[in-house]
Parts: sequence; structure tokens; C-alpha cells
Amino acid sequence: MNVTIIPTQLKGTVKAIPSKSVAHRALICAALSDQKTQIENLIESEDILATQDCLKALNACEQANSKNEFYKKNTAVLNCRESGSTLRFMLPVALAKGGNFAFQMQGRLPQRPLSPLYEQLTAHGCNLSAKGTNPLTATGKLTPGDFTLPGNISSQFISGLLLALPLLEADSKIHITGNLESEPYIDITRHVQQIFGVHTRFENQCFYIHGNQTYRSPGHFTVEGDWSNAAFWFCADSISLTPVTCTGVSLDSVQGDKAVLTLLKNLPCDIDAHNIPDLVPAISAAAALTPGKTVIYNAKRLIIKESNRIETVCKVLSALGAAIEATPDGLIIYGKEHLDGGTVHAFQDHRIAMMAAIAAIGCKNAVTITNAEAVQKSYPTFWEDYQKLGGQIKEEL
Repeated sequence: MNVTIIPTQLKGTVKAIPSKSVAHRALICAALSDQKTQIENLIESEDILATQDCLKALNACEQANSKNEFYKKNTAVLNCRESGSTLRFMLPVALAKGGNFAFQMQGRLPQRPLSPLYEQLTAHGCNLSAKGTNPLTATGKLTPGDFTLPGNISSQFISGLLLALPLLEADSKIHITGNLESEPYIDITRHVQQIFGVHTRFENQCFYIHGNQTYRSPGHFTVEGDWSNAAFWFCADSISLTPVTCTGVSLDSVQGDKAVLTLLKNLPCDIDAHNIPDLVPAISAAAALTPGKTVIYNAKRLIIKESNRIETVCKVLSALGAAIEATPDGLIIYGKEHLDGGTVHAFQDHRIAMMAAIAAIGCKNAVTITNAEAVQKSYPTFWEDYQKLGGQIKEEL
């Protein structure tokens, strides 16, 4: 699908969609729980549907399930679609009980890194087919013990083990080497686990996990608003000459992307992205339309997202007329009053599509975004909300 945007100032109020990060974790914790859980405020994005598909494949319902039901099947095909979170969480969780599983992947997911989680699983009782194979087959039963992961590759590897290891019969440790990046996403994992009665401890670069823990249902769980996607509307407010308001997010949230508010107040500035990689596309659009120099660094992990986001952010904003250059670990942006417009590709990346739409507010000419349906991955109603705020768009299949 192509979307052509006639640049106009956005104005009005939109409610933040439910958090994808929280929803993934809540669905899995609910599936592992001792009693049924009613999960409210879910959004049917492609990534969340992937996690629901995998839980259903293991005989767990997405909203009401029990531990016994989850473990009824130890042979299953799990469709992860293009969701890195789903694959990296469900792989250790499924293997915690043991069995024979095939993980199907789509898009760029088979090429996205699975090491060093892959090696840690094979070192602890599991057999996996060669990296890059699709489907990825996984057999065996995860054994407890000492795990070692670098802190600067993907926090999802750590979260996946944190979700799985409490189910094992003995205690485990996860040793973190180097700097722990994207720590707020690990905080989300541990926060949701605590609501479900499972506790871990982090001390001296090591996570300590007691075995034989039981996930206990809170009965009801409401998914909070998503700061990562709300960030695009806050950035729209900073670009537009008329106010854009986003409701439904909490300043008390453990989501690290609430930092968008502070960053926007201080643009242009130097931005350390090691804890907020998902903010980079939205902030880059705002920086491109804020006169002055913005430097984004410690963002090397963007290379392994749905697209190489250092490269695609640079390509898309440059094509729209921004003064931007890529560095080995980030971006340098020289903000302008206006951009030109033009035609850009979303590179099968939801955040790149949304970034281009927000940047269009400050363009002199129309902006056409090809592959605009990429927003379905996390924000299926993005284009509807854009229009609610006065955005003028034309969709072409």
C-alpha cells in the first residue's frame, strides 16, 4: 500500500494505543499462570497476534488460560511472523518444559541475530537447528544453571530467559558482560512478572532467579498505554504549529521511552540512545525540523531491527530533504525549518513508515510512502489516527 500525504499541520487529541512491550509479557505470564487471567486493552497488531498464535499453538488462550493447559502440548509449530520479541521470548519459555518445537518466521526475522541466546540454550540441554534456518527447530528441555549474555546485543534475550528460568526445578543466574543496554525493557519484564508473583534480583551485573516459582494470576491485567508509539504524536506536536495531544500514557510507567518528553524539550542536543533505541526514528524526524545540530549515539543496535534503522532513517529523511548523516553508532542531524518532500520507502519497518508521516508535517511538497502498511506490525490504526488529527492522506493499494 502507498500513502500520499499532503503536508498540513496536525491538531487535536489522540489516545495512545496499548503497549506492545507490556502486552507480550502479560500474555506469556498469563499463559504460565496457575489460574485464568482476563487481559484487557490489547491491540491486534501483527506482533501481538504472533505471540497469541504461539500461545494458542501450545493450547493456551490469549486471555484465559492455565498452567496445565499451556503444558498440554510439547510438540507444536509456533508462528512468530516477523516478531523478534515473540521468537526470543517463546523459544526459552517453550523449552522450559521441554518438547519438540518448530518456530516459523517471516520477513527479515530469520536474518536477525539469535546469538548468543542460541548458544546458551544449546549449552543448557536444548538442540536447535542451524542459525538462519526457517523454521527453526528446537528440541529438549532447558536446564537451570549459569547463563552468560552480553548486555549490548538485545535485551530480549535476557527477558526471554527471565520469563523461562523461574519455571525450572533449580536456581539460575544470568551473568551480564559489558554495559547493560535497553535496561528499561528488562524492567518491564520484571515489573510484569512481579504482578504475576514471580521475582528476580539484579546485583553486580547478575540476575538471580529462584527455580520452582509459580506464576500466579492477578485475575485481571490491563495493558497500559504505549510510550514508544505515543512518541510519534509528541514529536508531531513539536513540529506542528498547532497543538497535538496524546493521552493514555502514564508518567509513572517503567517504559523508558517516556524520555521522549525530556528530549523534545532540549532539542537540539546530544542523545545517548543506548536505553531508548525505539525512539530514534521519531526523535530524528523532530530533530530534522528543529534548527541546530542533534547527535544521536550509542545506537548501534538499530542495525538489527526490522530494518537497519541507522541506514533507513538516514535514507528516508535525506530523501525528504533533511541534512543528515549516518555514523557507525548513530546519526548527526542538522535541523531545518522545512523539508522538501518526495517519495520514500518504509523498508518493511513500522517505525520508518511512521517517522516519514511525522516528518511530512514540515515538508513543502507531498510525501508518498510506499510499503505504508508496515505500520500493522505495531500500530494498525496509525493512519486512521493521523487523519483524526487533520492529516490529509490518500491511500493506494
